[in-house]
Amino acid sequence: MAQIRRVLLSVTDKTGLSDFARGLASQGAALISTGGTAKLLRDAGIVVTDVSEVTKFPEMMDGRVKTLHPNVAAGILAMRAKPEHMSALAEHGIEAIDMVVVNLYRFEDVAAKEGAPLEELIENIDIGGPTMIRAAAKNWQDVAVVTSPEDYDAILQELQSTGGLSKETHWKLALKAFQTTAAYDTAISARLSREGATAPAEILPGELNIRASKLMGLRYGENPHQQAALYGKRGRGVAGGEQLHGKELSYNNLVDLDAAWQLASEFEDPAVAIIKHTNPAGCAEQTTLVEAYRQALACDPVSAYGGVIGINREVDGETATEIAKLFVEAIAAPAYSAEALAILTAKRNLRLMRVAAGIDPLVVKSISGGFLAQTSDQGKFDLATTIVKSKRPPTEDEWAALKFGWAVAKHVKSNAIVYARAGQTLSVGAGQMSRVDSVKLGAMKAVLPLKGSVVASDAFFPFADGLEEAAKNGATAFIEPGGSVRDQDVIEAADRLGVALVFTGVRHFRH
Repeated sequence: MAQIRRVLLSVTDKTGLSDFARGLASQGAALISTGGTAKLLRDAGIVVTDVSEVTKFPEMMDGRVKTLHPNVAAGILAMRAKPEHMSALAEHGIEAIDMVVVNLYRFEDVAAKEGAPLEELIENIDIGGPTMIRAAAKNWQDVAVVTSPEDYDAILQELQSTGGLSKETHWKLALKAFQTTAAYDTAISARLSREGATAPAEILPGELNIRASKLMGLRYGENPHQQAALYGKRGRGVAGGEQLHGKELSYNNLVDLDAAWQLASEFEDPAVAIIKHTNPAGCAEQTTLVEAYRQALACDPVSAYGGVIGINREVDGETATEIAKLFVEAIAAPAYSAEALAILTAKRNLRLMRVAAGIDPLVVKSISGGFLAQTSDQGKFDLATTIVKSKRPPTEDEWAALKFGWAVAKHVKSNAIVYARAGQTLSVGAGQMSRVDSVKLGAMKAVLPLKGSVVASDAFFPFADGLEEAAKNGATAFIEPGGSVRDQDVIEAADRLGVALVFTGVRHFRH
């Protein structure tokens, strides 16, 4: 059991630091500190020695040089079991340091700022911190290295109950320290590699570094026999969202919440997306949120049961009242009114997630032996590049419906077919091996009338049969990318049936 007699503290994140330092001092530890950390501790009435008194050298160059000194490094790196190390300390009048409490400059916070200049990025690269962390972690048997305020309470409890820290605790802290410095260096490398990039292809790095902190363990994966955990960054997207209420999130909940959130985020007006097994069971964009919910639900109320909902506005009381009538697994929204929270938290198991906006530039999937990376699909409907291929152009109402359906089709698993009218899905055909089967499935599932609907297809119709089947079901206008060797057959079928057909030149496969 290693005793803690002397502690070096130098932190950027000062959360809980005063209480932790006070607890260390109560156990008889002498405290050494630097700059703002030392000031904070003194202001809290805690006795602390400036690192400059240890190094016999003043902090200089705006704090760039303060702990990079043999009196600090030797005190951390000296192995207590080696007599020659201890003799060297004694010869040079250096005292051993038993604990290093360090966290690093917030490089990632600066890197996340839009347009952060290179000079600011460079200035926020920590040098002394990683050096001390690595030194302490290398000498883990003798030095405890603390890199996160999350560990303060457990460390104090162990010190108070046993008078020291166990070998197991030292090792666990050392592993976390090495993970911290590795993640820090990866973040720096990844961000600086983007400096000067101009072409879209340069977003894809020469080396893919996937780094994310474990945010929580999950009960299991897609199925009970699979292990799972959530990794990410707090405050960003669904992974970093805040759970306000409900049972613990499952792997499948999170996958569906992300699908719901991404779809709802497509729209500027109030929108609601109801997701079942990552596919939309209904989606609507209306002038009010409650009407958007009602119309999304009307698309497929049977599939909506037990679904997950994404909402692009603060959830209000009226919308919450409507949602509460249905069994829902989880909701993702940017905010909830006090009235909405009171209504929804009455449902004990309903998971409520508050999610911050943000789109990751890269989408990464694992395959056996490696990873696939691509830029995220941020393609939007663009009337200027959309070409009317049929003799009859779409009506104004059809254009509005085509724009809406095209946005939804991007979020449906291929082969994707969306029957829609302006602001509302009428039915969805998803994930079939042939496109005409998706057309048929969408019609089969429809509970709302399809007469006068439009159809959005995420990829081209390979044959005219898909368009013909949808027209038979009441569709009057179609939007698709075009690009098939049989495009002319599809165009001729549209003209023969008197429907409108437009090509976007953009495909939205989603596998």
